[in-house]
Amino acid sequence: MNENERDRQTVTDPAEPTADTARPPEERPRGEGPGGDDPHARRAAALRSAERVLARHSTDATLQERLAALSTQAASVHNLAEPVDVYGNGVVEALEDRVADVLGTEAAAFFPTGTMAQQVALHCWAGRSGNHTVALHPLSHPEVHEGGALGAVSGLRTVHPTRERRLPTAAEVAEFPEPFGTLMLELPLRDAGFVLPDWAELTEVVAAARERDAVVHLDGARLWECAAHFGRALPEIASLADSVYVSFYKSLEGIGGAALAGPADLVDEARVWRHRYGGQLFQQFPTALAALHGLETVLPLLPSYVAKAREVAEAIGEGFAAAGAPWFRIHPRPVHTHQFQVWLPYEAQVLDAAVTELAEETGTALFRRWMPGDAPGVSVAEVTVAGPGLAWTPTEVAEAAETFARRVAAAG
Repeated sequence: MNENERDRQTVTDPAEPTADTARPPEERPRGEGPGGDDPHARRAAALRSAERVLARHSTDATLQERLAALSTQAASVHNLAEPVDVYGNGVVEALEDRVADVLGTEAAAFFPTGTMAQQVALHCWAGRSGNHTVALHPLSHPEVHEGGALGAVSGLRTVHPTRERRLPTAAEVAEFPEPFGTLMLELPLRDAGFVLPDWAELTEVVAAARERDAVVHLDGARLWECAAHFGRALPEIASLADSVYVSFYKSLEGIGGAALAGPADLVDEARVWRHRYGGQLFQQFPTALAALHGLETVLPLLPSYVAKAREVAEAIGEGFAAAGAPWFRIHPRPVHTHQFQVWLPYEAQVLDAAVTELAEETGTALFRRWMPGDAPGVSVAEVTVAGPGLAWTPTEVAEAAETFARRVAAAG
């Protein structure tokens, strides 16, 4: 499997549990954590038990913990005396109304997955424009993580106005040599480092697309945390586009699900295609309740996460420098959202081993998972700063980064 075939969802680091995971420490060989000889399971267990992390991922929890949390949270966001939803009514409708209100759009439709939401949106726009070509970045989610679904399922063709590790510029959109019906912008562009343009650049790109009579669609899986970077409220950001997709399980810490927001007539058409694509589920109340809770409790915290991430990124750099790291890169710098990339010149297996060992020995996990980078011997980690990260001081981050870098250097 090559790098482009791996889905590197930040909120997803699924463990492969084994029977060994449950063994008490006294029954394990010295130095061996839960998971035994399976390094992935051992690392997952170490991350679950770590006392100090920058973000606590939903996959760290047990089923019992997730159910207990949802039971506690749900009553604060919806009337639980109502009947359960059936084919999208009830609490699902309440969620759709809330999303439309937060984004300032006429309507919104719930979808079980973001992949389906964007398939439907782009399919609808292709039918309306008569042009089945979508301009998007080659590192965008549909191109990297969806198995060619836009072409295989919806018959859409994709083109790339730029191959740079950033969103396309207005000039690149205006001067692209072939027509396209929709310009899709992923905000932020995750696989390029969670990068964003500045506000002026974004408005210019949208204007360039309009000059070509193209529709603008936002892949806003992580749109929620973009407001701090742009210095604009979510409705103003969303108003630039003809349609917007948002996710509930990434930044908002929900169970799953997505929404497509935009004009009422588009959303009505999208509901028809949602059914045809297999997205008209019988009941979805757990996902809808978790999403409502995220909108009410996590969304207001995202600006503080972004501010802390900028502080954390600088402290990591200070720690690496103090350890004498031969080379490292933090990207982007300053960071644009509460997520960013860290690059080091070591194999991913060496770095992951250090993550596991330090989590087991110290209860601290500054990083979660490392992946092979774009060059041999270079690896990258995605860092997320959420609620638990707010408690870290810059000195503590720098010390943890220095300890990590020294451990890796000794092993490498």
